[in-house]
Amino acid sequence: MADTLRNAYISGTGFYVPEKILTNDDLEKMVDTDDAWITQRTGIKERHIIEPGTPTSALAAEAAKKAIAQAGITANDIDMIIVATITPDMIFPATAALVQEKIGASKAATFDLEAACSGFIYGVSIATQFIRTGTYEAVLVIGAETLTNVTDWEDRGTCVLFGDGAGAAVIQAAPKDSPSSILSFELRGDGSYKHLLNLPAGGSLNPTTHKTVDERLHYMKMTGNEVFRVAVKNMAAAVQTALEKCGKTVDDLKMLIPHQANVRIIKSVGKRLGMDEEKVFVNIQKYGNTSAATVPIALAEVAASNLLQRGDLFAMVAFGGGFTWAASILRW
Repeated sequence: MADTLRNAYISGTGFYVPEKILTNDDLEKMVDTDDAWITQRTGIKERHIIEPGTPTSALAAEAAKKAIAQAGITANDIDMIIVATITPDMIFPATAALVQEKIGASKAATFDLEAACSGFIYGVSIATQFIRTGTYEAVLVIGAETLTNVTDWEDRGTCVLFGDGAGAAVIQAAPKDSPSSILSFELRGDGSYKHLLNLPAGGSLNPTTHKTVDERLHYMKMTGNEVFRVAVKNMAAAVQTALEKCGKTVDDLKMLIPHQANVRIIKSVGKRLGMDEEKVFVNIQKYGNTSAATVPIALAEVAASNLLQRGDLFAMVAFGGGFTWAASILRW
């Protein structure tokens, strides 16, 4: 069976962020903080935020259209849509179904995936299986978030971190004469860390009540120092394991595309892997942390800037609430 499996690859990427920008100077007027403090601790200078009433599906659909166009196919060619998000339009139907309608992908299967910031890589791993086995020909994977809807703007420790945006990728079977391929994955999780990064209310454990609203439990909560320590260790380990699975080493990598949570985490992961800083892609200064959208936004920027050439080996890695973490090794 293994000999008959097809290689999957990313045939198109795209991203979309709202026009409105919230700078560190703007935040100085909202909470007790300043640009120097934010920049030093996070590396973030600005983030894009939605206008009121803009749903996650709207951002996702715009990113999807760009990825589909770059892949050289149409929405009717999409067999499946996976949306990775922790900020869906509503509990149900799935945001993926709403994206399907917006882009006109009438024959696509649709579902959402919730693995927090690791969601896009989880989604690519699922899409790859469907392509490799020949079940589907084109799978659209989207990471999309409107995190400012669940950001506590009175919490100076977290409100400086998050932004809104969406990134998308089309996964298809790689042409036989192409070196492009998705080589390996390492997906992990540990629910024992659930208390360190979460959104406490709105689910079945703490349904929405006046009490949960009054206690501000519908906003993200994070214990930053503990998250930092676990994130760095497990992101680096995930990349190493994914490399071992495909018989490669860190020295083979042209680039690392990490989750854009905090510049100190990004640099620490690169250092732990022994990678030169110029090989580690960073765009957090422009967008902040957009959770499941950070990796696909970064990937789309890398593609648009031609920072990878055909045949280059690169890694994607992320870490998020759950905890979850994931890495993938790909050949461009």
